[in-house]
Amino acid sequence: QVQLVESGGGLVQAGGSLRLSCAASTTTFSINALGWYRQGPGKQRELVADISNGGSRNYAASVKGRFTIWRDNTKNTMYLQMNSLKPEDTAVYYCNAGGTYDRGSYYRGDYWGQGTQVTVSS
Repeated sequence: QVQLVESGGGLVQAGGSLRLSCAASTTTFSINALGWYRQGPGKQRELVADISNGGSRNYAASVKGRFTIWRDNTKNTMYLQMNSLKPEDTAVYYCNAGGTYDRGSYYRGDYWGQGTQVTVSS
């Protein structure tokens, strides 16, 4: 099983920045597509950014221009840089692995991290 651990969440004021990390326990992390999801209180879990094993990326419209996703396959780690944070970004952020990337779209995999809380105050 792929073990994923997110880190980097915290409390930040609106307009601030955070960087999230997702580290995998196995090298299988590096060969598949990856995504960052988030789930706010009372909301559905939503995809906010994804990246293929070749580096192709997609962003949800709500975060485009503010968030950046990248991966370092040599470290089995994926990152999400979040700038210009808004209160509506408040959520638990989850790393997803084992996904596929087909025709430009991400399809989630079966592996999830435990989540890291991001809270943006107004």
